[in-house]
Amino acid sequence: MKLQQLKPLTFYTPEMDTDTTGAIFVDTGISAGFPSPADDFKQQRISLDKELIKNKEATFFARVSGQSMIDAGLDDNDLLVVDRSLEPTHNKIAVCFIDGEFTVKRLKIKADGLWLQPENSNYKPIKVTEENNFVIWGIVTSVIKKV
Repeated sequence: MKLQQLKPLTFYTPEMDTDTTGAIFVDTGISAGFPSPADDFKQQRISLDKELIKNKEATFFARVSGQSMIDAGLDDNDLLVVDRSLEPTHNKIAVCFIDGEFTVKRLKIKADGLWLQPENSNYKPIKVTEENNFVIWGIVTSVIKKV
């Protein structure tokens, strides 16, 4: 079974340095409408690693390559936070290894089996069968985008 022109994902591991102070975090809410006076806001430091990673040993990052998940908000070159300790269940978005290639798709568990569902109508779902070499590497918990 040949997958639909999958591009390889790029993987990264988190580096959580306990000495890192993090970036400045303004905890007042940022108005998207009219500006509001924020003369007495407090500045705190925030670590995105601590906010986005719940289980350091089981978490990795992967960069999206391709357009098969754009309707789920996963665009080409987005950075995914993936947790291997989470249970793969129906409707979760997962990073999977199938027949020698990595892909990110929504898991669809149906009466007729497991499907890897793209979130772009230009791509077809992939039915996972016993003949496939298939492993779920982890569940996507967050996506980091550049603006």
